[in-house]
Amino acid sequence: MDKNNYVLIMAGGIGSRFWPKSRNHFPKQFLDILGTGKSLLQITYNRFLKVCPAEHIFIVTNSQYSDIILEQLPEISADQLICEPSRNNTAPCIAYASFKLAALNPEANLIVAPSDHFILFEDVFVERIGFALEYTRNHEALVTLGISPIRPDTGYGYIQYGKETEEGIYKVEKFREKPTLQKAQEYLSAGNYLWNAGIFIWKAKTIISALKKYAPEIHDLFESGKEHYNSPAERAFIDENYASSPNISIDYAIMEQADNIYTIPANFGWSDLGTWTSLHEAAGKDAANNVISAKQVNVQDTQNSIIHINTHKVAVIRGLDNFIVVDDGNALLIYPKDQEQEIKEVVRQLADEFGDSFT
Repeated sequence: MDKNNYVLIMAGGIGSRFWPKSRNHFPKQFLDILGTGKSLLQITYNRFLKVCPAEHIFIVTNSQYSDIILEQLPEISADQLICEPSRNNTAPCIAYASFKLAALNPEANLIVAPSDHFILFEDVFVERIGFALEYTRNHEALVTLGISPIRPDTGYGYIQYGKETEEGIYKVEKFREKPTLQKAQEYLSAGNYLWNAGIFIWKAKTIISALKKYAPEIHDLFESGKEHYNSPAERAFIDENYASSPNISIDYAIMEQADNIYTIPANFGWSDLGTWTSLHEAAGKDAANNVISAKQVNVQDTQNSIIHINTHKVAVIRGLDNFIVVDDGNALLIYPKDQEQEIKEVVRQLADEFGDSFT
């Protein structure tokens, strides 16, 4: 393994579209949502052990989740947690982590990846990551893995790419927002569009240069703390200054502006597990196309549904088609699967009406 390879696992999100299993105090990346006996974070961590040594895997998260992470990943040390004291989107936390690792190793070659994605073919994933690391090791490039689309999906952003280079990588022409169904069908037919999976590979110094050029306010804030990184003074500097960083995603801050963006098309059985429907697609199903996670349940005349019931509760379900049924703690969700995009807004309304205990 290359001593300059590092992984940043992004594990600070709330996952509100997975309500009520995913809550603010214990979001989906810490859940055994696939029924494997491991949380999504643990699965992701184990996957990256094939890429770099354990001591080179860092978890980027919100401070409130540090104890959960150390409990679920006892192999890592507290020094491998990069904790943001406030939620300011992905650009500031990636900037912070990049400055920290650049101070640790000026030649650090980074993988930035979400903690809660499903990958079926891990050997293909590791091979594509290795190819990307080799490219960024030798080029001042910002690389993203793009997923070859298998349907005209309106739930993902898209990457439009140009001709293949001599090295077998593609220059990104444009990032596209989540499209209408008609546009998604056009993208699929065009053949040069990929789903944006939010998996990035670059050298720490390359992303820092991009921040300096395209997001100087973020760059200058974290540059001012250079002398403190990886020292006892780091925490105080971050706690004092982090909240003043702009609230902006890495896509808007850098990826949609820089001119050295490249992509590698890949197909490794990927899902972002962003919604109950995406879990239904990824998980094993019974003969009626149901995904059921329950110990004591009687299901009849029900198909195409996803059912999660607490282990101590008995459930009797009949006559559902294409529904989400999730029982967890003080909340019960019964919702049409094809209308699940509304759930995030419903959760917001619940918080406004009943307080944060429901979220």
